Amino acid sequence: MAYKQETDTPLAHCWSSMMHTKPWNKMRDRTAAAAGRGVGNDASLSKAEEKRKSPLEKKAKPVKAKGGGTKKVCLPIAKIRRMSKKERQKVINAKRSAGSKGEYKRSSRSNVSGTSSGGSLKKWVEQDWRQVANPSKKCGEK
Repeated sequence: MAYKQETDTPLAHCWSSMMHTKPWNKMRDRTAAAAGRGVGNDASLSKAEEKRKSPLEKKAKPVKAKGGGTKKVCLPIAKIRRMSKKERQKVINAKRSAGSKGEYKRSSRSNVSGTSSGGSLKKWVEQDWRQVANPSKKCGEK
């Protein structure tokens, strides 16, 4: 018949009367500390969970849109011709205000309607884009 220990505990997994004594545990603690092991379950678990994390799951910090500071407003020449002087000035002032603050976009209150691109990128590119403040200059000219 096998040796039966006095207490049935999960610690007595090998039923050794020697390995579960206080002196033996002290010796194990000393060797673990010397070897750099034995930080405990909490630290070990957190390290293991850190290793399991995928770099793809890390959340990226939101990046502020680069640019800003520009004070030019560009629209298709046909739209500029249809706008009143007051409407043009409103759009120019909004863009200059945003540009002076270093912001990328002007206020949405100054949005211009009726600048449809005709439904395709090709039509949008083909339009003659000009600066609202000086329609004689193309968009991007200094």
